[in-house]
Amino acid sequence: MNYLRRGLTLLFLIVNIILIAQIKEYSTLQVDYFHGNLVKHNPDVAHLVKGHPSGIILSWNKETTGENEWEERLNYPDFGVSFIYQDFKNDVLGEDYGLYGHYNFYFGDRTRDKNDFLLRLGVGLAYNTNPYDKVENSKNTAFGSHITASIYAMANYKRKITKNISAQTGLTFIHYSNGNTKAPNNGVNLLGLNVGLNYELNSVEKEYQHRERTIFKEPIKYNIVLRGGANEADVVNSGLYPFFTASFYADKRLSHLSAVQLGADVFVSEFLKEYVKYKNSVDNENNNPNEYVRVGIVAGHELFINKLSLLTQLGVYLYDPVGFESAIYERIGLKRYFGKKMFGTISLKAHAARAEAVEFGIGARL
Repeated sequence: MNYLRRGLTLLFLIVNIILIAQIKEYSTLQVDYFHGNLVKHNPDVAHLVKGHPSGIILSWNKETTGENEWEERLNYPDFGVSFIYQDFKNDVLGEDYGLYGHYNFYFGDRTRDKNDFLLRLGVGLAYNTNPYDKVENSKNTAFGSHITASIYAMANYKRKITKNISAQTGLTFIHYSNGNTKAPNNGVNLLGLNVGLNYELNSVEKEYQHRERTIFKEPIKYNIVLRGGANEADVVNSGLYPFFTASFYADKRLSHLSAVQLGADVFVSEFLKEYVKYKNSVDNENNNPNEYVRVGIVAGHELFINKLSLLTQLGVYLYDPVGFESAIYERIGLKRYFGKKMFGTISLKAHAARAEAVEFGIGARL
């Protein structure tokens, strides 16, 4: 039975590869090997920074040729799906398996040059084989759960070797964190070198489309966003509590591709109640556990990619009675527009390298 199952699985993979190869749209298969070091971003993970983690990245890329206007504006990027296997070379951390969606952004003239410089950005979910356990794995202060959110980036140089084969090498950065859904959650960051090969499934010469450039003008828009989720304080077994965030900001489009933002956030974080109670008992303090509302001002940027956009924001707390983590916070996320005004969003809020929450939200751009 096992041989039959393996045979059917292999047949399924072969059939799918053949089907992909028949697709007229340009696409590539890519494999990369990476090797690097963990970054000591937090004193609480210093004991985990040892060995040299390595792994592989398998990717499918859909190439664009300017069929849609946004593709030409972004210099004909790729988008696709990638799988990452990482061995931490560390019995405490174990291994990670991740599945991602990604974009490849290119620099230089893609229509002529055999040499490409590119930046890949990917976001997805990963499974860790050896998370924290009070009895069996108490040293793992990085992961409190099997499932983590993950982002990765690759800065690569790619050189065409033959008509269908290219080689690439460069830097790889991978971050894992569960967004404080279960403590401990110090996360890990890997910085390494990668080398790999890329195979084009379609040997037909690409025809890039060009259009006359136009100037984009749009008045200031006002955004209202409601976000929510659940997270836990940095205290193991303190419990999962809901949080809510209301954001109000104005944005000004600078071009077809980008906009700058300025506004405010109001955070209602129930986990801070338990955090204050814990601090009061441990440090003999007398803080009010009912002061769990924070207010911040935020500035940001939005990169528009068709109906998707990449959001990056930097904020400062104006009101933060608890003083949880630092006075500065960051948010990185994705927005998906439905029509011209409504959008859904998912984002990661953090203080430097320490994630606080994964936020899910809906909003309107008016």
